[in-house]
Amino acid sequence: MTVDTAPLRHALAAEIGTSNPTLAPQWGAAVAAVPRDLFLDTALYRPAGSRWEPVRRGEVGEQEWLRLVYADRTLVTQVDGVDAADATGPISGIPTSSATLPSLVVRTLQVAELQGGDKVLEVGTGTGYSTAILCHRLGEKQVVSIEYDTAVAASAAAHLKSAGYSPTLVVGDGLQGHQEQADYDAVIATCAVRSIPRSWLWQLADGGSITTTISGWMLASGLIRLTLDDTGVAHGRFTADPISYMLARPHERPPHPVLLRHDGNTSHARVAPALLQEWAGCFVAQLAAPSAELMTSGDGVVLRDVATGSQAWTETDGKGSTVHQHGPLRLWDQVEAALETWQSAGAPALAEFGMTVSDTALDQTVWLGSPDGPRWHLPI
Repeated sequence: MTVDTAPLRHALAAEIGTSNPTLAPQWGAAVAAVPRDLFLDTALYRPAGSRWEPVRRGEVGEQEWLRLVYADRTLVTQVDGVDAADATGPISGIPTSSATLPSLVVRTLQVAELQGGDKVLEVGTGTGYSTAILCHRLGEKQVVSIEYDTAVAASAAAHLKSAGYSPTLVVGDGLQGHQEQADYDAVIATCAVRSIPRSWLWQLADGGSITTTISGWMLASGLIRLTLDDTGVAHGRFTADPISYMLARPHERPPHPVLLRHDGNTSHARVAPALLQEWAGCFVAQLAAPSAELMTSGDGVVLRDVATGSQAWTETDGKGSTVHQHGPLRLWDQVEAALETWQSAGAPALAEFGMTVSDTALDQTVWLGSPDGPRWHLPI
């Protein structure tokens, strides 16, 4: 029996509109129109402690399945390349594909400031749901979507066909864009990147924009819309949204051995390690040490540089925190100096940060306050 999901779609759109009153009505209408259940197959994962447990549509029943699907939440569909339908039981690993929560999908699209008639390159088709939202708003002929994972791309194509949409779908490395259909008025990434791929800039129309999440190996992130000016420089400000997307696979951290702590040189921390647990504080730390990853350990933090093996870790000492640093990079010194700069500016939220991308100078900087203010270079 076919279930009429229209009430569920309209309820989801109303929930999103209530939580974000500034959302343009066109995006709410798209949520109400696009059946999300068509973009999820027969299984998904839900967290089970430190593992991921497959949930199967046939086992939980249609009512419970639709309740899960039409909740405003991210639904993990693949972990370490294993689709939920293929999992025989709970597995450990990192999510590698998901159905992003609808409110984040439309919030990202709103930040992109799309207009009728715009031609869009979507990087990361995923399940195809966000692609369908774009098709509903702009028309399928205006949408090109590229997906890295062959199996995910095939599944998305089937989903979109069942929903009645026929955008241009491409299988390939989204970081390279899709030159054949350029120029684009907007590039929108449903994955995070450590820096802006030059191909995205090259494939923009004059005055075009890039909307993406800048992230890194500490998993701190910020959503930004960059606009290309007539000199070939793209610039913009981050939003205040605490938003995160999965890193693009080529930008993921490489495998690493188990951490063995070294005492190294010790000093007293001038700033509280707890600042790295704040959204903007962690983002600043990541800017200062872009090849480092962050871990928490009891009452402290651990930084390990992926490139050099340098490490820094903290422990409370009754008067604050003692920092241990080992290796060629003084990781904590780098992070601490950046955090002090941020604190001296009033510890602002991400909306006070901006970014400038120059293709000719091969330079990408994130700045605080203004382009003339404190700045950090992104890894290219």
